[in-house]
Amino acid sequence: MRAGGVPGEHRVILASEGETIEVLHRATSRQTYAAGALRAARWLAGQPAGLYTMADVIG
Repeated sequence: MRAGGVPGEHRVILASEGETIEVLHRATSRQTYAAGALRAARWLAGQPAGLYTMADVIG
């Protein structure tokens, strides 16, 4: 969802009959995304060709 001052919102919903669990992440600044993208790009620049995940970047 993108609305007003919220550039990104991610929600995970686990549901079964009679109950739900929700985990919500809301970013209030695009700088958060930019910092993560730059960190990933710097890390990736030194790696051989391959398939990587953010878990690889974070360590």
